[in-house]
Amino acid sequence: MDEGQAVQGFAALAQETRLAVLKLLVKAGPEGVAAGAIGSSLGMQPSRTSFHLAQLERAGLIVSRRESRSVIYSASYAQLTSLIQFLMEDCCAGDPRIVSGCAPIIAKCAC
Repeated sequence: MDEGQAVQGFAALAQETRLAVLKLLVKAGPEGVAAGAIGSSLGMQPSRTSFHLAQLERAGLIVSRRESRSVIYSASYAQLTSLIQFLMEDCCAGDPRIVSGCAPIIAKCAC
């Protein structure tokens, strides 16, 4: 992941509704959630739901697929992993006094 992609990803997440949407989709797993159900779960109007989903999709953090008449959204786990790796790649600068603090975080990120 390059710096521009990371900035776009973090910018998309720097809004509480989009963060809530992403967390909902991460919890839902690869099966995903229909757009209408996302809006209902978070108490959003359809137009607001579409706006936030588009922002997350543009940043590559979620993906969509059509199933019959519904659009199903799911988290892009590969992109999320890349974003976390980008953030953590220089973690602790190899300083053994700090590495012990990073290790549990990195271990939690390994699915």
